[in-house]
Amino acid sequence: MVKGRTLTNAILPQPASSYNRKIGEMSKNTDVKLISMDTIPIEEVSWLLKPFIPYGKITIIQGDPGEGKTTLVLQIIAALTTGRPIWDGLPETERIHVIYQTAEDGLSDTIKPRLVAAGADCARVLVIDDSEKALTLDDDRLEQALEQTGARLVVLDPIQGYIGSGVDMHRANEIRPLMHRLAKLAEKYSCSVILIGHMNKNSGDKSSYRGLGSIDFQAAARSVLVVGRIKDDPTLRVVCPTKSSLAPEGKAVAFRLDPEQGFQWVGQYDISAELLSGSSRRHKMRAAQDFLKEILTDGAVPQTEIETAAEKAGIKPKTLRNARYELGVVSSKVGRQWVWRCPKNNSRRQDALFLRKWSSCLLENESCFFQQVAPQGAKALLIRSVKSAFALLLARVTEPCRLAPEIRSGFEKDNQCNGGKRLPQS
Repeated sequence: MVKGRTLTNAILPQPASSYNRKIGEMSKNTDVKLISMDTIPIEEVSWLLKPFIPYGKITIIQGDPGEGKTTLVLQIIAALTTGRPIWDGLPETERIHVIYQTAEDGLSDTIKPRLVAAGADCARVLVIDDSEKALTLDDDRLEQALEQTGARLVVLDPIQGYIGSGVDMHRANEIRPLMHRLAKLAEKYSCSVILIGHMNKNSGDKSSYRGLGSIDFQAAARSVLVVGRIKDDPTLRVVCPTKSSLAPEGKAVAFRLDPEQGFQWVGQYDISAELLSGSSRRHKMRAAQDFLKEILTDGAVPQTEIETAAEKAGIKPKTLRNARYELGVVSSKVGRQWVWRCPKNNSRRQDALFLRKWSSCLLENESCFFQQVAPQGAKALLIRSVKSAFALLLARVTEPCRLAPEIRSGFEKDNQCNGGKRLPQS
């Protein structure tokens, strides 16, 4: 039985001094170091380029190859080493030293000429000599260089070149410690760290998930910028923020890479990062689907009319065809022309049940299966859903109507098959 005093002490709140005493006793008996939040001073975020590049944090600038990521960063470096505004309308900058590492471009034939053309003070741009030993994120030389130079900006171009041969860039448990160490270096020396990264080819994904390697790269960064070009103007590139943990996202900024006039800042540009990062294909697909839904609202429409209207709307035939498959639009011949119409029941659940019901039929015979499902508008759905899984099986199906008994009875009842032969349609 619990005594009243003990029960009371267990239930009633304890004085703050009692808790503090207990915490102190715990710290004496363990190796755990506890930090009270009331001892942490509040500090404002300082910026190298607000709201895109903060000091003391990691920033990722990513984009497809050839989009101008390196050129953009070299232009920023040129302004920072000379103290001039990064672009018109911004204040002059503090002249700083920069550590710039590249694993792709030559220093003498590519990087130095670009810096000179941008007007950089090359005496303030420093490179760690890694000719004998490759530099990696867990290399002590990175911190030694920061101590010796007092650099306020470190650039690794590209980040994939500094992971190290023994690290799998797709494994979070291997990437996270490296990024944590780099973040601590940035905080300790109050310098900005810019990681330039390439993007993968998954054009349907969000830009945040298109960076090569583990998502922990983006998770560790406080700012992520995407660089891409405008399709209608190949010389125009845009920088779009996709992550901004320390400030509200800034507006996209455009620059021009002109063969004759070189690099030129254009100014703010109204566009989303998803259209720059390769996801425009998904955007076009949605536009084509919306087009089909609208044009088929009142019923069946001749295919030729749809294709003509789609061409006028700027929708390519391949995109239109893919959108038709995605929506399960039914195509049937009426008289001498083909017409498209929306399926009567576009429920994904019904489609899934339908495919499950007749999948065994498909394994037996391809032609009879399509005779059965085509009138119901599921042929396109089937092609999209099980094309890869049944490709080899379909190639081997040669004997007509050799169906399983339970499937055969269903077909005979529908007058589709009879003893391995198709019956004439009524």
